[in-house]
Amino acid sequence: MAVTTTNLIQGPATLYQGAFGATEPLDTAVNAVPPASSWTDLGGTQDGVKLSVDQTYSELEVDQITVRVGSRLTKVDFTIETSLAEATLENLSMSLNGGTAASGAGWKSYDPNVSSSATQPTYFAVIMDGYAPNQFRRRVIGRRMLNTDSSELAYTKDKQTLIPVKLSGHYVSASIAPFHIVDQTS
Repeated sequence: MAVTTTNLIQGPATLYQGAFGATEPLDTAVNAVPPASSWTDLGGTQDGVKLSVDQTYSELEVDQITVRVGSRLTKVDFTIETSLAEATLENLSMSLNGGTAASGAGWKSYDPNVSSSATQPTYFAVIMDGYAPNQFRRRVIGRRMLNTDSSELAYTKDKQTLIPVKLSGHYVSASIAPFHIVDQTS
């Protein structure tokens, strides 16, 4: 078996957050930083950034054949997971899917959104910029995301405070895929 060593990937990714529906960078700009007018760099991460796509298939079977005769896709979940290393109020707000921020001379504050569970959450978009084969760039755009995992701020004597996030993707529309991946090739 031949191995193409230039297809091996290692290195960190950078995360950006934008409003749901924010103008996405063109595929031709895969090697450029997303515009700061629409996208906010979430800062340092720890233990990597992971894209996961979980596909659930329903098995088709018949009495006459012992082998699975077919499968049908019944569910797709995709997530982008990391631990945000910069424990800012802005990152905490993102991990709690919004809230109210205020600031003044020498201070800023954050109050979580505790409205009724019947209201629509504020979805957002995420860009994950990492590496592709040949040391080029790969961009993953999650178009309608929410943090669906617990948030915490742990303060310990011998460990860094992190904000873990598990950003889950959601359906956008019949004509817009929930995520998009583009690789730079030259």
